[in-house]
Amino acid sequence: MTKREIAVNIPSDLDPVYANRIQVAYKDDEFTFVFLHEIPGTNQARAKSIVSISPKHAKNFSQVLQKSVKDFEGKFGEIKTEAPEKQEDPNVTIRGYS
Repeated sequence: MTKREIAVNIPSDLDPVYANRIQVAYKDDEFTFVFLHEIPGTNQARAKSIVSISPKHAKNFSQVLQKSVKDFEGKFGEIKTEAPEKQEDPNVTIRGYS
């Protein structure tokens, strides 16, 4: 496989965003990621970005993310996560987008 370079133009007015929660939805032809900033101590979150990609790109993204986490941990040490009983409730309902 040959490598190629892609020139990326990042607009000067593009602001970075911080998200501490993500909602993932999918259907037969796309995955949609809603990046949210949950306001600590409240039951409110603000959508910061919505990104839709093809299933093929979603799988590629998953593989790239796994490799990036592995590389990060090789450089900075293991990322500690909370014990399963202390993790966030996976049954959180996010209203306002589906």
